[in-house]
Amino acid sequence: MYGLPRSVIDHVIARQGRLHAFSELHGPRCALVVVDMQNYFLKPGFQAEVPLARDIVAAVNAAARAMREHGGLVVWIMTASDGADSSWSILHRGMLSEARSERRLADLAEGSEGYSLWPGMQALPQDLRIIKRRYSAFIQGSSSLEQELRLRGIDTALIAGTATNVCCESTARDAMMLNFRTIMLADANAALDNEVHVRTLANIFTYFGDVMNVAEMSGLLAATRQPA
Repeated sequence: MYGLPRSVIDHVIARQGRLHAFSELHGPRCALVVVDMQNYFLKPGFQAEVPLARDIVAAVNAAARAMREHGGLVVWIMTASDGADSSWSILHRGMLSEARSERRLADLAEGSEGYSLWPGMQALPQDLRIIKRRYSAFIQGSSSLEQELRLRGIDTALIAGTATNVCCESTARDAMMLNFRTIMLADANAALDNEVHVRTLANIFTYFGDVMNVAEMSGLLAATRQPA
């Protein structure tokens, strides 16, 4: 299941008495948080390209359709680099070479080609777009995501996007520790390789929330939906 080792599944069941932590998904209280499905991470030639992220485009779009159908919110998280050379100098001056830092600053600047959503993403006008400044969209100073979700009465964050083990995992961890019901969508996340992707799902499943695929999410939304 999701490529996870049997030992991880057994551990989760032993800990919580069931496979999935969350047996209901109330659409109006859910947000699909789509992380970094931007040209900088999907388009060949950009330095942060995650080739496998192009393979999850259809799954992310399907998750977005299901979320809208059941009254939930779709949020497109967009990384921007403006001012990051000073506000995030640890990354730009310590952990990136000068050349890579300059490329990141240029290619993720608001309005640049790299900043734009990948053309295959089916974003709609009613969806929310939020800029983030760190790997996690929830960490203090990164974005307004927490406030926007609280304002709308949302208590459940379903995480999709790329990379599974960087911005998606960081966002999921912080969501859970801010007391959001947190679910990683296994087939709507992508990393540089599948082994890293599966290890990250295992860590989330073990310590930080639930894991399911898009079909399971859609089925649970439909099963939980209240009659009109």
